[in-house]
Amino acid sequence: MINLSDTEEILAIIIAVAIIMGFAFSTYREIQTTLSEERAKQKEKKETEDKVKTLISYLDAKKELIDAVNKAQKNQKNRKI
Repeated sequence: MINLSDTEEILAIIIAVAIIMGFAFSTYREIQTTLSEERAKQKEKKETEDKVKTLISYLDAKKELIDAVNKAQKNQKNRKI
């Protein structure tokens, strides 16, 4: 068995605590990074969904307008006949 002096034991404990703290900090930073990436993805997804909803409403309005024009044209043709 290795015999360590008091100074060496204290130094070994300090190094071990520093390694553990470094690992904990590194893990914490990774979690924070992952969470911020997920938030950004959720925000982007919501923006995309809003754009799609706007586009759908635009297309629905355009379809209604085209249908109204077609109906008016049919009515106009029927009146001429």
